[in-house]
Amino acid sequence: MRTSHLKPLLLSLLASLSLAACSPQYNWRDYSSQDAPFRVMFPDKPATHAREVDLDGMKVKMTMTAAQVDGTMFAVGSGVAPDADKAEAAVAAMKTALVRNIGATIKSEKGGKSSAAAGSATARGSAIDIDASGVQKGVPMRLVGHFEARDKRFYQVIVMGKEKDISQEQVDMFMSSFKLQ
Repeated sequence: MRTSHLKPLLLSLLASLSLAACSPQYNWRDYSSQDAPFRVMFPDKPATHAREVDLDGMKVKMTMTAAQVDGTMFAVGSGVAPDADKAEAAVAAMKTALVRNIGATIKSEKGGKSSAAAGSATARGSAIDIDASGVQKGVPMRLVGHFEARDKRFYQVIVMGKEKDISQEQVDMFMSSFKLQ
């Protein structure tokens, strides 16, 4: 799998956020994407970057919006695949790439129909939720992720940072605020 294209996007976003992060306090704010039909609460002012990525051979434009507080990244990535099958494949590729980036072991994983698709006769979707731990540059890391496909669109909603610095309350706030429109 080619994960090298996701890594520069995340690294450039982290660099931008590091420069913009002024306050260690959580300053929750509502965010509506201009590129995809979702809303989410970010713990600080988010930055957005877009670039073409390779997800297991499928080249797509992916938009990543993220905020960083005290070294913990809160991010939502989104893109559009050529069809629903490829959107579901993109979800699996994103999950695998992010887990590999921190050499993580998945502690828990749940999958199934996405909440949006479950209530619709026409929408097709699937979702995967993970909690993973790994080590990056000798530092224990944690990744909490929600990966979702709805029709041709796909999303990754993640919280990633040093394991000791991630507050479960902040993770829950961010993850539960993500809503597809």
